[in-house]
Amino acid sequence: MRWPVLGPMRASGMAIFFSFTLAKPSRITYNIFKYTEEEDGLAREMVIVLDFGGQYNQLIARRVRECNVYCEVHPYTLSLEKIKEMNPKGIIFTGGPNSVYDEASPHYQKEIFEAGIPILGICYGSQLIAWSLGGTVETAPVSEYGHTKVEVDKSSVLFQDVEFSTVAWMSHTDYIAQAPEGFRVTARTPVCPVAAMECPERRIYATQFHPEVMHTKEGHKMLQRFVYDVCGCAGDWQMGSFVEETIRQIREKVGEGKVLCALSGGVDSSVAAVLLSKAIGKQLTCVFVDHGLLRKNEGNEVEAVFGPEGPYELNFIRVNAQQRYYEKLKGITEPEQKRKIIGEEFIRVFEEEAKKIGAVDFLVQGTIYPDVIESGLGKSAVIKSHHNVGGLPDVVDFKEIIEPLRMLFKDEVRKAGLELGIPEYLVYRQPFPGPGLGIRIIGEVTEEKVRIVQDADYIYREEIAKAGLDKGLGQYFAGLTNMRSVGVMGDFRTYDYAVALRAVNTSDFMTAECAQIPYEVLFKVTSRIINEVKGVNRVMYDLTSKPPGTIEFE
Repeated sequence: MRWPVLGPMRASGMAIFFSFTLAKPSRITYNIFKYTEEEDGLAREMVIVLDFGGQYNQLIARRVRECNVYCEVHPYTLSLEKIKEMNPKGIIFTGGPNSVYDEASPHYQKEIFEAGIPILGICYGSQLIAWSLGGTVETAPVSEYGHTKVEVDKSSVLFQDVEFSTVAWMSHTDYIAQAPEGFRVTARTPVCPVAAMECPERRIYATQFHPEVMHTKEGHKMLQRFVYDVCGCAGDWQMGSFVEETIRQIREKVGEGKVLCALSGGVDSSVAAVLLSKAIGKQLTCVFVDHGLLRKNEGNEVEAVFGPEGPYELNFIRVNAQQRYYEKLKGITEPEQKRKIIGEEFIRVFEEEAKKIGAVDFLVQGTIYPDVIESGLGKSAVIKSHHNVGGLPDVVDFKEIIEPLRMLFKDEVRKAGLELGIPEYLVYRQPFPGPGLGIRIIGEVTEEKVRIVQDADYIYREEIAKAGLDKGLGQYFAGLTNMRSVGVMGDFRTYDYAVALRAVNTSDFMTAECAQIPYEVLFKVTSRIINEVKGVNRVMYDLTSKPPGTIEFE
């Protein structure tokens, strides 16, 4: 099986790689490298998620991959012709915020239901199926939000392993009042007459609730039944195969060329660096840019791991560019603008280092799939531009950009890291965004603010580890708000900043819930920060889940 290495699309009969072929400098253009199934010697299978604007689009794909079935998210504007070319084993319609009976809402051509491809509609997707095929969709007399008891028909293939009365996650104001002809109702609630429906003869299924979210108690069973029993998938998406094939592809692609890797020291770029090192050895040079927006002592820690004294045989260069970044970010408060500035400076620094090395052909980045989707996929909303996706400048002075992890979710990256033999303490280290503390400081970034958040974050992480909580939390960090307030320290009035503590539980980083840290730990962290960090007189704990918030502050 051949896995995607350089680009965001797969198709039946070929893997598609988007390369960035440039003069020096030039605007990005795209080339497509085709590999046939005959070359692979193996058949491929995948499920497509068509995004109609739902907030759980990534999560659906992630849940399908948990079934060991490869899955990609595409905008609902993807043509039926392209879908047929990709030859998916199944299609899933996502939810969305619109009303299907509104002509301005996203729709899809009815011919998709005659293509012979199994379809599962979720929430808005279920209503779209009903509306398109002659059913009735109306404003619900009673909206349903949150945990809901659902009664299911266990004769349905989706619900064979599910309890007759189960708990599902609902989030809708419209509902299917009447199923289309040829469909039978397979689930209901007291106020939702068509909580699920199906037409097995046409292999079309629909659920008004969200089986992909963890709040749906038995949702994984339902999705597993769809991809295996309805779609006929074999479950061949395995991380060992991905690592082996990616190394082989990189060797073929790079040949004798030189490669520059953007190494931040985070999980994603570290896995990408080791992957490239396994493939091409000393042809790889890792450039670590200390932009002054790292966690306390992190620059030295990264150098200790990947530098000359570390366990990996890498050409390692550290660039201290702190003041350069502070100058570029001076006066900038808008989050997207900060991200783009940081992204462009990354590229410029790499270009400068490449010229010193001479004749560098490729740039490697640790971009992962949530970065791609959150930065905007087709007509999907841009949640935030990641510095290595939406934050890239239009002009890039490299022949091509290689993104070997571009199609992986965070937990899949960690699995790849373990397959590569990277120690667990590195693979499972706390995630850190590419723009660093630049997006953990609300408003303008200054050297003084960086010092404050570094010290506060260090204390927070230290106390979390002392309490033995570090292994059980998905992500935790301290950020600096843009709020200043009056306080009293000793006999003196203060007017200082408020630090916000964040801790969430998550397995996939697409959804997250606020972690319930013991009060005594929070109290100790608060006391230490106020007493030890100059410029802070107030500490807050963020209780927001994702959604509606993001894990990072900006």
